[in-house]
Amino acid sequence: MSTVKKGDKVKLHYIGKLADGTVFDSSRERGEPFDFVVGKGMVISGFENGVVGMKTGDKKTLDISPEDGYGPRNEELVMEIPRSHLPPDIKPKTGNMMQIPTREGQIIEVQITRVDTKAIEVDANHPLAGKKLVFELELLAIQ
Repeated sequence: MSTVKKGDKVKLHYIGKLADGTVFDSSRERGEPFDFVVGKGMVISGFENGVVGMKTGDKKTLDISPEDGYGPRNEELVMEIPRSHLPPDIKPKTGNMMQIPTREGQIIEVQITRVDTKAIEVDANHPLAGKKLVFELELLAIQ
């Protein structure tokens, strides 16, 4: 039986959890397996490296550090934006996501973390940055 190596397309089910057991994502809940090509950088490195060597039918639990996940949290990515810089039709709410342009002309997605009468605070960190992640995997196929 072959094992997963770089360049293989794999199909699997996964459940992604935080270290405290909170589920943040699950292919099983969506009812559809997840597939990707190993070695193409399509998923976080800890997930990608964790499937290497698995065989069809194998089950495995991965403990992924922030460095092999979404990176460490960077406080420089938390910014305050004056309300006067927002379009008048925007009604910001804490927890909502919004897109903002960078000085380089790129569009980034940020989460609104605080709203007051003069400014809003946004966080451009990935929501899972700085967190230890646990993935329960079941390899369904190597294609």
